[in-house]
Amino acid sequence: MKAALLQLTSSDDPEDNLATTTAMVEEAAARGADLVLTPEVTNCVSQDRAHQTQVLREEGVDATLAGLRDTARRLGVWLSIGSLALKGGADGRFVNRSFLIDPEGGIAARYDKIHMFDVQVSETETYRESAGYAPGDRAVIARPPFAALGLTICYDVRFPHLFRALAQAGAQVLLVPSAFSPVTGAAHWETLLRARAIETGCYILAAAQTGTHRALAGKPRRTHGHALAVSPWGEVLLDMGTAPGIGLVDLDLAEVAQARQRIPSLTHDRAYEGP
Repeated sequence: MKAALLQLTSSDDPEDNLATTTAMVEEAAARGADLVLTPEVTNCVSQDRAHQTQVLREEGVDATLAGLRDTARRLGVWLSIGSLALKGGADGRFVNRSFLIDPEGGIAARYDKIHMFDVQVSETETYRESAGYAPGDRAVIARPPFAALGLTICYDVRFPHLFRALAQAGAQVLLVPSAFSPVTGAAHWETLLRARAIETGCYILAAAQTGTHRALAGKPRRTHGHALAVSPWGEVLLDMGTAPGIGLVDLDLAEVAQARQRIPSLTHDRAYEGP
């Protein structure tokens, strides 16, 4: 299987982002990708809640989702929309929702980000994702013909029990679409992704947002980039640096079985009393 990771610098203008993303999906398909992956908040990178309220839509009428479903159908590819910011969450909040689109344009799976990024990275960089977004409460595995895909989003990567549960339920490839902070990205991004691959014996595919994101409203956001593909043995197969673009990687699922045979830790759980 050939996978294409997209690295984007999405703005807070969904219409503009859809045009850019569609062109990159078309190029990835032309280069032979069977599965194309976009990053977190493909449709709108914004920290301005008022602007988000103005431009975001519910799933059933979202133009980005409709447009990318049409693109997947037209090109005959599987498309992981890393996530879209959408209206329709609990208590009037938004949702951060990932979609797997099949080659007929159908929605094969949905996943709402479980873990909310509520942190103070530095004196000048603070995030309160839960103030605007309602968390999900269900882990999801999608099962297209080529592989079992475990769906996660960004901050989820810091919660290894989620990744272990997905792998033990049959996932062979774990998706980690992200818009990672430059500060924590420089310190932890590659290490976390390699650790999750080693622990689970899964491929990790992490499409990413990168650079400084143009904002029509509010303060522009910056993200780390470095979209990564990691083998089940923890080797970095692809690091896209900080420029927007498309990265291709070939996956051999026999390597999943081989890694798990060499280190069968997924089968070695033991019950224990809490500390």
